[in-house]
Amino acid sequence: MSSKIKVAILGATGAVGQRFVQLLENHPWFEVTALTGSERSIGQKYGEACRWVLSGPIPAYAREMVIVPSAPGFEAQIAFSALPSEQAKEIEPELARAGYAICSNASSCRMWEDVPILIPEVNPDHTGLIEIQRKQRGWSGLIVTNPNCTSTGLTIAFRALHDAFSIRRAFIVSMQALSGAGYPGVASLDIIDNVIPYIGGEEEKVETEPLKMLGRFNGQGIDFAPIQLSAHTNRVAVIDGHMVVTSVEFRRDVSPQEAIDALAAFSAPEIVAGLPSAPKPVIELRTEADRPQPRRDRDSGNGMASVVGRVRKDPLFHIKFANLSHNTIRGAAGGAILNAELLVEQGWVR
Repeated sequence: MSSKIKVAILGATGAVGQRFVQLLENHPWFEVTALTGSERSIGQKYGEACRWVLSGPIPAYAREMVIVPSAPGFEAQIAFSALPSEQAKEIEPELARAGYAICSNASSCRMWEDVPILIPEVNPDHTGLIEIQRKQRGWSGLIVTNPNCTSTGLTIAFRALHDAFSIRRAFIVSMQALSGAGYPGVASLDIIDNVIPYIGGEEEKVETEPLKMLGRFNGQGIDFAPIQLSAHTNRVAVIDGHMVVTSVEFRRDVSPQEAIDALAAFSAPEIVAGLPSAPKPVIELRTEADRPQPRRDRDSGNGMASVVGRVRKDPLFHIKFANLSHNTIRGAAGGAILNAELLVEQGWVR
């Protein structure tokens, strides 16, 4: 690439915004040229306005940048959105109308019929919705979205298994990290010595978003995958890394070894495999009896891998397994960056 593509980070001072700032340092394709924030922070230098909560210092490139409004006018082709969903619902379409390519982490547009929920290794062809989106909405920009952070790693594993054996239904239980609640997140008196068996709106997302991503793009829209999902979502006292345990029933009997072979054989489509943020392998299999674990495995593939372990026979369905992914990297900022790389590779952004 002869020159880097200019990108902005919307909501740059929040926890996910900070992860974007961190991951985009020295990116081979992208140069951060704008950071946006709330009215409280507009006009301030990022290093002064941001209460940095990630490990390591604020990247030097961002420290002196002045925060601007999340409104058309900043210099960038791609805007990575870490905005809260209520703000994103108004701001992202406005920016797409103004010609920006929005790679969003917010949930507000995910289930729009003409907006793809995108995981490049799972459904790169769903970017075909962009042409429909532009035609129907009359804008020159675009919106693509990440899935919910809990759905991400699980849907990657499901892609491998569904392609091989055709999933009929699955029962899902999540143990979700504190960073998924943003900052300051959950009060310490609520989560220490405790598990919270409710995360607002989360179960509905886990039960529906994978069906859209695993569905078929028919040229006009998405035919959702005919899979039944039931989810229980829980907040646990882990900083980063969402763990999901799942029991799966297929259209035919499938042995644990068959499932392991399908997961091990899964690879990204050719157009995705060479992207800068793409993990190799996409699915990392652990054979130990007690893995994956958030503290030990969340950084696999630079935080972008879907880690699967404990694949075994299920007495009610066919197989069951544990799955782990880094919620603020693969499930948030890193996933959106990989989506943007795919848009560039496919020619949607030049």
